[in-house]
Amino acid sequence: MIQALRNAFRLPDLRNKLLITGLILVIYQFAAHVPVVGVNRQALETLLDPTAAGGNLVNVLNLLSGGAVANFSILANGVYPYITASIIFQLLVPIIPRLQQIQREPGGQEKIQRYTYYLTIPMAVLQAFGQIQIFNALLLTNDPTGANLEIIPNFGSDILLTVSVLVTMTAGTMFAVWLGELITEQGIGNGISIIIFAGIVAEAPNNLVNLVTSSLRPVYDVILFVVITLVSIVTIIYIQEGVRRIPVQYGKRVRGRKQYGGTSTHIPLRVNPVGMIPLIFSQAVVTFPAVFVAFFPDGPFRRSVTESFGNQQGLTYWLTFFILTVAFTFFYSEVMIGNQNLADSLQRQGGFIPGIRPGKRTQDYIIRVTRRITLVGAVFLGIIAVVPGIVDWINGIIFPGEAVSSTLNAATVLTGAGLIIVVGVVIDFMRQLEAQLVMRNYEGFMR
Repeated sequence: MIQALRNAFRLPDLRNKLLITGLILVIYQFAAHVPVVGVNRQALETLLDPTAAGGNLVNVLNLLSGGAVANFSILANGVYPYITASIIFQLLVPIIPRLQQIQREPGGQEKIQRYTYYLTIPMAVLQAFGQIQIFNALLLTNDPTGANLEIIPNFGSDILLTVSVLVTMTAGTMFAVWLGELITEQGIGNGISIIIFAGIVAEAPNNLVNLVTSSLRPVYDVILFVVITLVSIVTIIYIQEGVRRIPVQYGKRVRGRKQYGGTSTHIPLRVNPVGMIPLIFSQAVVTFPAVFVAFFPDGPFRRSVTESFGNQQGLTYWLTFFILTVAFTFFYSEVMIGNQNLADSLQRQGGFIPGIRPGKRTQDYIIRVTRRITLVGAVFLGIIAVVPGIVDWINGIIFPGEAVSSTLNAATVLTGAGLIIVVGVVIDFMRQLEAQLVMRNYEGFMR
């Protein structure tokens, strides 16, 4: 790997790609520390306290935004409105015939991409408004006396301030998306994924320091966290790279005096074809109850729901998170396999699966195999999603007298979604770097 990086820096064009990628990430991190106008710093510090209601939720959002939430910066939305818009179009295309027709047309994918950018703008406005209202509701839960009730004082009542904040945060999202596209075009790797990856990596050391300094038994906590994280990373790599190969045979064709076809190949069906998307869905849904009850009068029911779903602890939260992740994985896999139309593609190219008739039976066979291997991928994603809860549970067994805050900090150093993002981006970056080196007559480094 080190030799591969040396070879990469010997090549001017590849060196420029790496330097451009690094420069764009530096610009993103700089922008992540430019705060939105009118932020109440004292209220923000209250939200970031892991022991406060919703503190863990805010810290997870901060981790995934690369520290932008801790400063409530212009990039506090991150690139997630764009991801949400992309997911919406992926779900709508197979449902709406007009979108299917556009996608099949020449340049159709570019049109869908442009529509995705358009949808990102209202999604960014909604997320910015919703994020501020959620934070205000959590502040009210933490301090019912009335002090520090607003993350941005006079937001909503002051029209100029409200418009300025929403426009600034929306512009920040589009700026982050533009930086991601620059990395994709001028650098190496998928720009959006690399920006999320860089944000997680930039914030994780700070959270790890908080884990060490706040724990009553820092050495044992860190060892436990490192062991579980390493096991999770190895498992993620194993599952992410796992494929089920379906054999495909192409019939022979004679043109003139030459014979074509007759080759054998395979369709690689991944154990986890959907990546982190089900985790993002389930994370959003599982935190909704805590946000919803924040608008109810204070009482036992509200405190119970907030404690279970806002603080990310307890069997109810983690079991719900697990079930939602498994369900969303199956749902999104069905959508993906429906969009691919593998059976039609094989039939047009003269290919067939041995022992299976072309057409509908081939499609049914592929769907049946996909559902079986998706079960493994879904359970895997569900387990990865609850890794922080496993850390919490083991800590509670080994150290029953330990402060709750340290356990919660351990659970928010790196989320399950964060682990999958980090590992996936590193693998993808290494593959693309290897492809660039092999293309320039250097030896690859991945086996």
